[in-house]
Amino acid sequence: MSENLIIALSKGRILKETLPLLEVAGIAPLEDVTSSRKLIFDTTKENIKMIILRATDVPSYVQYGAADIGVTGKDVLMEHGAEGLYEPLDLKIAKCRLMTAAKKGAVSPSGRIKVATKFVNLAKAYYAGQGIQTDIIKLYGAMELAPLLNLADEIVDIVDTGNTLKANGLEPREMIHADISTRLVVNRASMKIKHLEIQPIIDQLESAVK
Repeated sequence: MSENLIIALSKGRILKETLPLLEVAGIAPLEDVTSSRKLIFDTTKENIKMIILRATDVPSYVQYGAADIGVTGKDVLMEHGAEGLYEPLDLKIAKCRLMTAAKKGAVSPSGRIKVATKFVNLAKAYYAGQGIQTDIIKLYGAMELAPLLNLADEIVDIVDTGNTLKANGLEPREMIHADISTRLVVNRASMKIKHLEIQPIIDQLESAVK
């Protein structure tokens, strides 16, 4: 562990919604993190630094101690497994659902189906629980293209308003997880060693959420 306290934040929508919560806790970057190409940022707290990552990388940085605290989606944590992580707080931002989707009006094949997703572990567990045999195709983005170009019969992805699915001729099908939101996670060793620094941040964020 470094002497500094490192907070790993997820890029994109989660970052924009997390920064105001951190400001309430007195932690703000000293420059615009959304326009800079830097990855490590000083903050208004001398001993606290921020790093900006892909959401899928946050659990690994926190799990292995490169960061003490992380902010990422519950979907990412479930897919990752979240071993070695303490999850003290639901930040209640960037809420969405994890669902299956397919071309509007399409009939699902009766046998083995092809499923495109970045949530490989969650998709495997869901379809196995339904007794459906699948070929899982891992994609990292533009999931909606897969059924349109016949790469997959269905996709598993996070859904907010459903407008993106609709715009691409798809429709949501089955709910896998209804309560996906952004969570605060802490490295278990950091929670013990740096408890006096970390606990006040958790308390202040909890107040900000409320």
